[in-house]
Amino acid sequence: MIIPKHIAIIMDGNGRWAKAKGKARTAGHQAGAETLREIVKTAAELGVKVLTVYAFSTENWKRPKMEVDFIMNLFGVYLTRELPEFHTNNVKVRFIGKRDGLSAGVLQKMDKVLQETSKNTGIILNLAINYGGKEEIVQAAQKIASDVVAGKIVVKDIDEKLYENYLYTEGLPMPDLLIRTGGDFRISNFLLWQIAYAEIWTTETYWPDFTSDLLKQAIADFNNRERRFGGLGD
Repeated sequence: MIIPKHIAIIMDGNGRWAKAKGKARTAGHQAGAETLREIVKTAAELGVKVLTVYAFSTENWKRPKMEVDFIMNLFGVYLTRELPEFHTNNVKVRFIGKRDGLSAGVLQKMDKVLQETSKNTGIILNLAINYGGKEEIVQAAQKIASDVVAGKIVVKDIDEKLYENYLYTEGLPMPDLLIRTGGDFRISNFLLWQIAYAEIWTTETYWPDFTSDLLKQAIADFNNRERRFGGLGD
């Protein structure tokens, strides 16, 4: 079975999972963090090279302050708690998204995990925090324009390969498989450039109930896809 090099996941349905169980939305986020632990471990065991998960979007700031504060605190708790697990599973952690707007405490814990896992050589875990796909593309264009003005590059050098060096995912393979939980059929401003030819797999299962077996099912389905990248099949 072919294992996708890069899997991206939109972890959706925490709030609806909690509501269905008569719990506060925050309970769903807490349960979702536990699910992420198991999925990272399974992905590492399967030989996935990169796992990118949508943890908090630039649009999520619109949610009630109490929920946002809980999520931000949960990030800090997750990063601190999971650090030994990252080392056990040889996980190298990266972050994609804007640092602006995140608290000093969250940024400090992010930087600590970045530094302490930098020499790990296994799966790369990309945590998309304060991330927006449109904003990423705009920021890349701004950086390219700045480098053109500064004489570092010329306009004729700008192509897809160069552009990708200005994205948050610089140096990483493009996602082969995009998984969305929760039953919706949207990409929600996630990795708009990177998923141009990703295979999409959805499930009605809410993220807290997403299991290693479902991850394996998604990968098995991926193996049944014919990836033509705009060309003709056999």
